[in-house]
Amino acid sequence: VFHDINFNLRKGEILGFAGLMGSGRTEIMRAVFGVDPHAGGELVFKGEPLKITKPEDAIKAGLGFVTENRKTEGLILDFSILRNIALPSVDSFAQSGVINFNILNDFADKMAKKLGVKTSSLDLEAGALSGGNQQKVVIAKWVGRHPEVIIMDEPTRGIDVGAKYEIYCIINDLVAAGKSVIMISSELPEVLGMSDRIYIMNEGKFVGEVSKEEATSELIMSKIVKSGKGA
Repeated sequence: VFHDINFNLRKGEILGFAGLMGSGRTEIMRAVFGVDPHAGGELVFKGEPLKITKPEDAIKAGLGFVTENRKTEGLILDFSILRNIALPSVDSFAQSGVINFNILNDFADKMAKKLGVKTSSLDLEAGALSGGNQQKVVIAKWVGRHPEVIIMDEPTRGIDVGAKYEIYCIINDLVAAGKSVIMISSELPEVLGMSDRIYIMNEGKFVGEVSKEEATSELIMSKIVKSGKGA
C-alpha cells in the first residue's frame, strides 16, 4: 500500500498530505497510530524510538487520531455526546477502578463548550447531531487528552462552511498552543490554506515536498501527474 516513506513533523506546525484517493495517505497514518500493521520501519518521537503496535500505545505516547469516517470509527453513535467525549480519557476519571462521574461530567461539559458543540444536552446520542457537531465531538475527545500530535484525516468532510471555519480555528488554536497537526485532505484549497508544509503522494510513494510559500494547486497536480508517467 505504501513503501519507502520518510517524513518529519515539527513542533507547532500543520503538515499537510496531498494526493489522490488511494495514494496511501490514510494507510500511512493508520499504521503510525497502530490501527493497521506495517512491515517495517521506525518511528522517532522527541528524539527517542517509539514502538507502536496498537492505538493504546499511540495514545499513551501523546498522539491523537481523528479518523476519516467519523460515523464508523470516530464516534459510537448510540452513545451520548458526554460518553463519546470522555472515552479516550476515561482512565483519568477513575480511582481504584471506580469512575468519578462528577469529574467526568465537568470534563465533558468543558470540552464541549471549548469546541463549540451545539446541543441542548450532552446526554443526547451523538448520532442526533449535525455532521459538523459530530466532527467537533470527535476532535473534542482527542483535544481533551492534550496530545502533542493530532492526526486529522479529512477533518472537514461532509460538513457545512460555517462548521469548517470553526474547525479551522480549532486547528490553528492547537498549533498556537505548541501542538503539531498532520492533516490529510482531498480538498486542495484546504491543504494549501492550512498547511505549513505539504508532502505529495501518489501510488504509495512520496513524489514531492513543498513549502507553504511555493505551494499551488498546479504544482501539486503536476508532481502527481509526472509521477504517474514514471517521470
